[in-house]
Amino acid sequence: MDIISTVEEMQRRSQMLRQDGRSIAFVPTMGFLHEGHLSLMREGRQLADILVVSIFVNPTQFAPGEDFATYPRDMEKDRLLTEKVPVDILFTPDEQAIYADGCQTFVTPQALAKRMCGLSRPIFFQGVATVVAKLFHIVNPHTAVFGEKDFQQLTIIRRMVKDLNFDVNIVGAATVREPDGLAMSSRNAYLKPEQRPAALSLSQSLREAQAQVAAGLIQAEQIVAGARARIGAHPETAIDYIVIVDPETLKEVAVIDRPARMAMAVGVGTTRLIDNMPLVP
Repeated sequence: MDIISTVEEMQRRSQMLRQDGRSIAFVPTMGFLHEGHLSLMREGRQLADILVVSIFVNPTQFAPGEDFATYPRDMEKDRLLTEKVPVDILFTPDEQAIYADGCQTFVTPQALAKRMCGLSRPIFFQGVATVVAKLFHIVNPHTAVFGEKDFQQLTIIRRMVKDLNFDVNIVGAATVREPDGLAMSSRNAYLKPEQRPAALSLSQSLREAQAQVAAGLIQAEQIVAGARARIGAHPETAIDYIVIVDPETLKEVAVIDRPARMAMAVGVGTTRLIDNMPLVP
């Protein structure tokens, strides 16, 4: 596995690979890798000749007071994990490499970013879209793999690729869960053992919603109310949102008469968790 830290070298290597007729799959991450990330890499490994993974904790998607400074990092562990996939190129730029002399030009998603997580994190998706656009220009992949756990992010990236005419195929990979059902996340490291039952109420509520829809309940308001009650029964939780949306527009739906997506963001203590699952009538 080659480790590249400069933009110029990554661009040069990508250009050489393309000239040699090699296809490139790309998985962008913020590091502190877990099985969810590794599943994205294995998916990418199957889709192209060369697999590139980036590790970059992107400062522009964190608002003041969020956890940028304390976001978990372990580059040595990440390097060992990527070698086992195996990854061909690990791209590890620093902040100066990505945002030399600051950044005055941003990609600002519109309607899709003004719902769900965008309501409480108004700069988040601008930071995500900007860094992903920059990484696409640097790595120049044929395919990029993103996890469905960050469903709003995946939807926004797909729309950005369409709107800005990126020649990149976006692949969504299924959420990977821990044995008890908790969606894998680097932020799970913040959870205290006694907070685990509250954290599990997210996936339990989503599974219950899937069962309700399968049994014929299609009124979104009733399903959301049930989820709110189940999660709210844990005093350490603070619900940001629970919604059932159209999977392409992210607009809330009142009746589940076609495939929809149920998504939620919930604070458990000081840890913000997100999760989602499809609902199919």
